[in-house]
Amino acid sequence: MHLLDWIMVSAYFVLMVVIGLWSHSRVNTVSDFFTAGGKMPWWLAGISHHMSGYSAVLFVAYAGVAYTDGITVYFWGMASIGIGVGIGSWLFASRWNRLRSKLGVSSPLEYLAKRFNVPTQQALAWSGSLLKIFDIAAKWFAVATILNVFAGVPYTWGIIITGSITLIYCTVGGLWADALTDFGQFVIQAIAAIVMLWVVLDKLGGVSGLWTVWGDLPPSHLNPTTSKFTTVVLLVYVLVKTLEYNGGMWNLAQRYMAAPNTFEARRGARLSSILYLVWPLVMMFPMFAAPLLIPNISNPNNAYAIMTTTFLPPGLVGLVLAGIFSHTMAMVSSDANAISAVITRDMMPVLWKKAKNFTESQGLLAARVSTVIFVVLTMAVATQAEKLGGVLGIVVLWVAALMGPISVPLLLGMLPAFRRSGSRAALISWAGGLIAYAIAYYGYKATLAVTVSTPILVSLALFIGLGFLMPERKASTDAIIDTIDRDDDVAVSKSQDGTTVPA
Repeated sequence: MHLLDWIMVSAYFVLMVVIGLWSHSRVNTVSDFFTAGGKMPWWLAGISHHMSGYSAVLFVAYAGVAYTDGITVYFWGMASIGIGVGIGSWLFASRWNRLRSKLGVSSPLEYLAKRFNVPTQQALAWSGSLLKIFDIAAKWFAVATILNVFAGVPYTWGIIITGSITLIYCTVGGLWADALTDFGQFVIQAIAAIVMLWVVLDKLGGVSGLWTVWGDLPPSHLNPTTSKFTTVVLLVYVLVKTLEYNGGMWNLAQRYMAAPNTFEARRGARLSSILYLVWPLVMMFPMFAAPLLIPNISNPNNAYAIMTTTFLPPGLVGLVLAGIFSHTMAMVSSDANAISAVITRDMMPVLWKKAKNFTESQGLLAARVSTVIFVVLTMAVATQAEKLGGVLGIVVLWVAALMGPISVPLLLGMLPAFRRSGSRAALISWAGGLIAYAIAYYGYKATLAVTVSTPILVSLALFIGLGFLMPERKASTDAIIDTIDRDDDVAVSKSQDGTTVPA
């Protein structure tokens, strides 16, 4: 890369660190660190939710699918999220917000100990945290791939550089730093995406390329589904993404919790939904056109990076690279904050009784230490990502398939319709989904559609079915569900372990 490109990338990294250090002054309590004290405006919560939902995987693995298969990647990869978040704006956003405002919850899993029991909470916490280590490792590997293609930086060094910068600002500034850097990253990424779109349209003969390009591409590239990414995969993805992007990915639940009230939480979710439906089309158009501009490349995953380095002048290459960085750093920093919340608020008090009585300063220190440990672990695993199935293998086959069993009890446990499903249904549905995945993927070497759909469908059937066949309805469960189901003020009182419960 040219010196101007390195200046752009370096300036971006410096900006992220400065925002993190500035946000440090706004973090005085554990609630500030994990939920921004419930003071985040809806537009910032919505943009942060959007930016925290996808990463450099879009510019590597998804760009590869766009190169070989066309628009199908938009439908199952992005439109499914937009639809899912739209559903969540009506169904889940306000409930997450009430968990914070009415029950004083700071971690997405904190309420599970009361809704189900501690074993259920711990099962979801440990399995979800382990899954996120591999998920984020795939994101580090994706951004390292981009850096390697752009500048020849070795993979390990690419992981270390981006991981270390992210670690600095998300550790010192908490959720405020995440959200504010998300906004800055959104602006940078938007400029970069528009520059790339402009250059590609110029190569295609002007703005008319927006509609003429489709006649020059192979007809199969215009199909929303393919033999691999079938209609079943698309429909299952809508279900998976509805759960995943409304709390199954714990960091996204925090954006709903951080809004001042339920109205603001819903508005933020709707903004994120619209962005997921519209904005990816701007970013992905160059990927769809890539077979015409750089035909017959050996590795389709490198398509976006090759176009950037081939078509853009010095300085703009660095801008696009900073835009790509922004996605991964936004997702990872928010994930790290959410995992830190789960470790500090849910896992640590069970493992170490003293943690229940942490002061605010001790709680903040524990949060920051757990963030450091988590991010370092993901960076270590990222160096082995290729041996674990590559970026697409981890993101699609692991995360998409295993997120369902973890999300089903967490999300459906909030809804009145499933108040009869208790801890037994939660644990069995979680275990059943994981076993179903192991059988489908490792036992039968099933197709993508079967591998992704089986775990979540099994978990749903078990959670709902056991609720009807072996109901475990309790007064404490009803109290929690009723409290987060409405906006009227409900008195809360302190229980013996220090958590808040309906009075």
